[in-house]
Amino acid sequence: MRKSSFPMLAALCVAAPAYAQSSVTLYGIIDEGLMYVSNARVTSNGATHSGRIIGLSSGVLSGSRWGLRGAEDLGGKLQAIFVIENGYDPSTGKLNQGGLMFGRQAYVGLSSQTFGSVTLGRQYDASPDMVGYLAAGSQWAGYIGAHPGDLDNFNNSYRTNNDIKYTSPSWAGFRVEATYAPGGVAGDYTRNQNFSAGASYLNGPLTTGVAYVNVRNPNVGYFGANSQTTLTAATSNVSAGTPVYSGFASAHTYQNIAAAIAYQFGAATIGGTYANVRFSGLGDASSGPNTTGYRGNAVFNSAEVSLRYQITPALLVGAAYNYTHGGSADFVGGSKEAATYHQGALGIDYFLSKRTDLYLIGVYQRALGTDSTNHSAVAAINGLSASDNGRQAALRLGLRSKF
Repeated sequence: MRKSSFPMLAALCVAAPAYAQSSVTLYGIIDEGLMYVSNARVTSNGATHSGRIIGLSSGVLSGSRWGLRGAEDLGGKLQAIFVIENGYDPSTGKLNQGGLMFGRQAYVGLSSQTFGSVTLGRQYDASPDMVGYLAAGSQWAGYIGAHPGDLDNFNNSYRTNNDIKYTSPSWAGFRVEATYAPGGVAGDYTRNQNFSAGASYLNGPLTTGVAYVNVRNPNVGYFGANSQTTLTAATSNVSAGTPVYSGFASAHTYQNIAAAIAYQFGAATIGGTYANVRFSGLGDASSGPNTTGYRGNAVFNSAEVSLRYQITPALLVGAAYNYTHGGSADFVGGSKEAATYHQGALGIDYFLSKRTDLYLIGVYQRALGTDSTNHSAVAAINGLSASDNGRQAALRLGLRSKF
């Protein structure tokens, strides 16, 4: 009996995929390397001073992750799909995104070749999906090459919980996307609400994208989405305390209007991005703390130009410059000159194989004016400890492997 039943069981296991047409893929990235940072704030013996940091760090060019991606054919060109994706730090083994098990993405939905897909769960909004992937920070410059504080979310710093997303199929290179996340607060469905929309177009050497994002009570519902606990408006949850806009935690609404374009000339690609980011309704104590007494609106304008050159199929180099200006807001006692950030980045990426590459990135930032904390602006390269003065540099040598 045992000898005859085993072949039958094996045949059923082999035949099952032919009926269900289902697949589950395990994938991931490990990105690790050395980082040098100048003029970083260092605290020792209860005192804070400026110092240099040299050490291992993870996920600069691509966030280290592992995930499962699945699809099941339901017939009629319709599929059930899902993604669960975990972010982790190989330097220490700890979880990223505030310790969430699947803090990068976690969603399920239906997908059709004809009508597009609808997915439900923790997802990205239209800013990184339709525009951000054309920025230098999302291509070869890593998160240290993102715009100050990643204020436009081009580098995927923020995800949206409880999100409903529609993504169209490609119509002759044109795609659209829309997302909506109800606030989920009893008695006030608009609190922590998030909605976005965007479009992209790819035709030969030309790629363009536009996006609009609007978030209510962003301190908790957007900037605080990387947390295992229920957050309140009593503390600022803005981007790990970046001085670029952490002082605007009391904003009632965060709005981002963004656009990008890239054009390829042979081995060279030139690109540009623009974002208008508005923190409006400052002084809303139900959104976040307002220690400076801000009121009104704070508006940032951020523009980037970049060049990428594919020297050989295995070797590329890149250069980018970003200018970010704004953030000045009225407060009790008057107002001050808005902050200005100048940032340059250079990078080189060499592919040892299809899955593994070695890269070097250098970033320099200069800050002027008054930042959101109502102090003289300090340089604050994205994802790093802010400087105690207006200058900061970072150099990264990393190794990335995909599986």
